[in-house]
This record gives sequence, structure tokens and C-alpha cells, in this order.
Amino acid sequence: MKHTIRITLVAALLALAGAAQADIHIGVNLSLTGPLSSLGLPVKSSLELWPERIAGEKIKLIVLDDASDTISAVKNTRRFITESQVDLLLGSSGVPAVLAMAPVAAETHTVQLALAPAPRTGGKDDWTFPLPQPVSLMSDAVAKRMVADKVKKVAFLGWNEGYGEMWLQAFTASAKKAGLEIVSTERFAPPDTAITSQALRAVAAKPDAVLIVGAGSAAAMPQINLRERGWSGPIYQTHGAASPDLIRVGGKAMNGAILPAGPVLVAEQLAANNPIKPVATEYVTAFEKLHGANSRTQFGAHANDALKVLQRIVPLALKKAKPGSPEFRQALRDALESEKDIVISHGVLNFTPTDHIGFDERGVVMLKIEGGQFVLQR
Repeated sequence: MKHTIRITLVAALLALAGAAQADIHIGVNLSLTGPLSSLGLPVKSSLELWPERIAGEKIKLIVLDDASDTISAVKNTRRFITESQVDLLLGSSGVPAVLAMAPVAAETHTVQLALAPAPRTGGKDDWTFPLPQPVSLMSDAVAKRMVADKVKKVAFLGWNEGYGEMWLQAFTASAKKAGLEIVSTERFAPPDTAITSQALRAVAAKPDAVLIVGAGSAAAMPQINLRERGWSGPIYQTHGAASPDLIRVGGKAMNGAILPAGPVLVAEQLAANNPIKPVATEYVTAFEKLHGANSRTQFGAHANDALKVLQRIVPLALKKAKPGSPEFRQALRDALESEKDIVISHGVLNFTPTDHIGFDERGVVMLKIEGGQFVLQR
């Protein structure tokens, strides 16, 4: 009898171990402190909306803070792989950390769903799939709008790190295509609290408009400085700045700014037949029920978009392998590259083996800040 009980107990323990092993482990690296915390904190808040299971399998999120530091981002990523043996990486919320994580994702053959825009080559050695729109798509939209606004000369005023560099390269190309002239290029660091000299040089170049490149609430400071220096002309911002914090921090100084954004920021203003509207509205309703009216951000919505992507690819991957295995990680990647028209709150994704960007023009809307609100430009 004791022998039978022991065998039964061992079988039960093995069954429990198998069930635990079936959990899908996701390593979430975010900037929860430091200058990029305004990007990471909304993501963490949005993770509260995730269900406990996807396709019947329990989801286990392991969240670490990279403190807006690339070295910490790499350490966290290594820790996810070695200690938690994650099936997938999510993060980070800033461009420099995304780029720092990507080589580790490729080395360990682990899909990285990036929460900040990053240029990707695609191909078998690239395991990173950004969920934000590519900078080139947004840059072209800004240049097109400038042409429509009769702008000819532009001053560039942007961060001196990865996001700013991507925008400088992209906008240089967009401006050339659109026939715009960049008459001044000024850079500043994300932690800077004032850019008086840069603002004065930008204004002295006599541009028709100024393009500010920053992210989150930190993008308000350059516009405030420009207005204080007497600049009354057009100001354009980027999608990295598209959050209520920009308006909260910048106040009246932000009125008139024009910027590209993901559709989720103005979900209610989208056309009724827009396929993105139901997904974006669902997220906004759920998030603002928890956090209050007008609390949505583009950044938090990326967490919801990661969920929508996983709800499409996890069922397919589970048909090929179990979580916790290299085969399951490969199956997640294969599903990402084969699924078509994955509708998220920021657009419609179509990744392929050679295209890890996946977005088209449906992922861009142009907005104007009027009376402290984002207004869709039709």
C-alpha cells in the first residue's frame, strides 16, 4: 500500500511539474526610473490589464527596471535568460535599451517584442520585432504635413541619443524627398532642464518651423524654451512626445504643436469603419477605467499591443512545442513572421522573415494640440 501511495505521489508531483513548465514566462524590461520613466511606467500600468492565461496557458511576467540605463538593460536581459529561462522578451521602453537588448535576443534565439522604435534588418539573425511605428514612417508623415503647411526651412532640435539620432537620419531623408531645407541642427540630452543656447541658435537660423525630437514629458521643455525665447512660429513634435504628460507639463506653451501619433491616442475620433478603432477603444476604455480620463499614452498601449500579438501567435506556437523549450521560442518567431493583418491599437502588423517592421500608413495619424487636447487632423 505504501509503495502504491509513493508512486501515486511521485506521479502527482511530476504532473504538477509538467503543468508548471507549461507556463509561458515573459521577461519584461522597462525604464521605471530615470529620465525615460514616463515611457516605462504607463507600460507597467497597462500590464495590469493582461489576462492570466493565453490559449489556456498561464502567463508569468517577470518585470525588471533598467533605470533608463543600457548596461542595466543588458544585465536584466541576461538574467531573464539564465535565471528565468523566459520564452519571450518584452521591452525596453526606450530606444537605447531596446538596441542594447537586441544582440542578446539574437544570441539566445529569443523573440524580443520591442516597446520603442528601432531599425531592424530582418533576416534569420534578427529576433527583435518593434511594436511602435518606425521613425521613417512618422518622419515622412511630418515632412508631408510641413509641405502642406507651406514650410520650406526647418530647424532640428533633438535628443543626442538613439531616438534623436534615428529621427535626425530619418528626417534628413524625408526632408530631401519633400524638398525641405534643414537650416539648423541642435542637440540636447534627455535629462537637460533647459536648452537656452540651442533654442537661440535654432531661432537665429530663421527657419519657417522647428522640429523638436524628444519623448514623453521631457519633450515639453524645448517647446517652452522656444516660446520663452520669442519663437511664435510653427512647432512640430514626434510620436515619442505624444502623451498627456506633454500637455500637463507644457501647459499653454504646447498649443499649436503638430505631431504624428498612433491611432490609439485619439481612438474616439477615428472613423467608424477604421479597423483599428475597436481595438484602440477597448484598450482606452479599460485603461482609463482604472487610471482616470485622459490617462492613456502611446507607450502604455504598446503593452496592450504585445498582448494582441501574443493572442494571435501563442496558439500557433503551442501546436508545435511546449513553453520552456527552444522549439517553442522558434515557433513564436515563425508565427510572428507568418500571421497576417494583426490589428493592434497602433496599426496593422504584417511581419515577414525579411521585414520586422510590419507597419504601413494605417499606423499614423496627424494631431494638433488645441486647448490642451489632441485633435485629429483630417
